Amino acid sequence: MPLHKLIAETSLKLTLIRGLPGSGKSTLAKTFNAAHYEADMYFLNADGEYHYDVSKIADAHDWCQKQVESALADNQDVVVANTFVRLWEMKAYKILAKRYKAELEIIVCRGRYLNIHGVSDDVIASMQKRWQD
Repeated sequence: MPLHKLIAETSLKLTLIRGLPGSGKSTLAKTFNAAHYEADMYFLNADGEYHYDVSKIADAHDWCQKQVESALADNQDVVVANTFVRLWEMKAYKILAKRYKAELEIIVCRGRYLNIHGVSDDVIASMQKRWQD
C-alpha cells in the first residue's frame, strides 16, 4: 500500500471523559490504548503523592492541554479524564481535535465510587448543580 494511502487511513482520536469526582473517569481512562492525561496529574509529586493547590488549578489545566497537544502532534491517540462540569471547559480540546484532525469522542461517567482525591460531598453536590449535559 502506498504511504500516502496509509497516512490518509490512519486517524487520531481524542477522547474526553467527563463526570463528577468518583464517577469512574480515571478508571475508565486507564483502559484506553492511548496517552492518558488529567489536570489532577499536575498535582502529583515525584513519589506519586497528590498535593492539590486550588491556586494552581489554571496552571494544571494549561499543563494538561499542552500535554494533549504534544501527544496529538506526535500522532498519538489521547484520552483526557477531567470533570468538564461546564460545556465550555471542553472548548480547548475541541479546538485541538480540529487542529490535528482527530476524531473527538465525549464519554460521560455517572458511576458512584469513592473518589481518589477526597473531594467532599458538599463540593460534589455543588458541582452537580452546575453540571451541563
